[in-house]
Amino acid sequence: MKNNLKKNNPIGVFDSGIGGLTVAHAIQQKLPNEQLIYFGDTAHLPYGDKESYSIKHYATEISKFLVEKNCKAIIIACHTASAIAYKEIQKVVGNKAIVINVIEPVVKLFSKDNFPKQENVGIIGTKGTIRSNIYTKLIKAENDQLGVKSLETPLLAPMIEEGFINDKISQAIIDSYLSNKTLNEINHIVLACTHYPLIKKQIASFYNDKINVIDSSEVVAQYLYEVLRTNNLLNNNKTAQHTFYVSDFTESFEKSTRFFFEKEITLEKKNIWS
Repeated sequence: MKNNLKKNNPIGVFDSGIGGLTVAHAIQQKLPNEQLIYFGDTAHLPYGDKESYSIKHYATEISKFLVEKNCKAIIIACHTASAIAYKEIQKVVGNKAIVINVIEPVVKLFSKDNFPKQENVGIIGTKGTIRSNIYTKLIKAENDQLGVKSLETPLLAPMIEEGFINDKISQAIIDSYLSNKTLNEINHIVLACTHYPLIKKQIASFYNDKINVIDSSEVVAQYLYEVLRTNNLLNNNKTAQHTFYVSDFTESFEKSTRFFFEKEITLEKKNIWS
């Protein structure tokens, strides 16, 4: 249990762009009484092709900002930042908030209890996430019976940021990636980028709904619920007001926020970089 955390403190969520909104939305659905403070680092998106030192800098500065906002939990709603900056964020945050990344809750799904037989897991994500090899390492440590096949899909996040979803252009790019022989004979596919739930239906359609598509946003929301419940930190306030910050205004972010939260929202531009 962290020090001095209160039930009515907000939950901080951050990502480089709109992808983390899938996590924020899933949290809102699972925990409707919780207040969210979201930070979209739109000035530096996407994180997937950035150098490690840059990602660590951006992620730790955002985490400091969310600590200043008295967040009881900070969700790293970005697989690249989770893979590269999680330990640095933990050091910066210390006992001031619970820190949850989007990778470990997904990896825990692959225990031998849940997957007792030999099967293959496909991982699709940004260059940063896939090249970190973190999913392969952690899944094999959790369950050495599983085969892990990883594929970089770097065009998907910028494609989604530009609004290409559920159309011929996005389907052509998705089909091209998923046809790669690396992903042959998989039984499950992990959407290892928080943007990808926005194209989940198109991915499932490619496989004719015959493989298990794992949406990390839903998994993380359930994991957060369990952590808060265990620590007696669930908020009972039914009038939660969410706050959205961006490091730069983008039309796609504003549109996506309204799409997910279905009401007029206010974006505040915030320069937090030291």
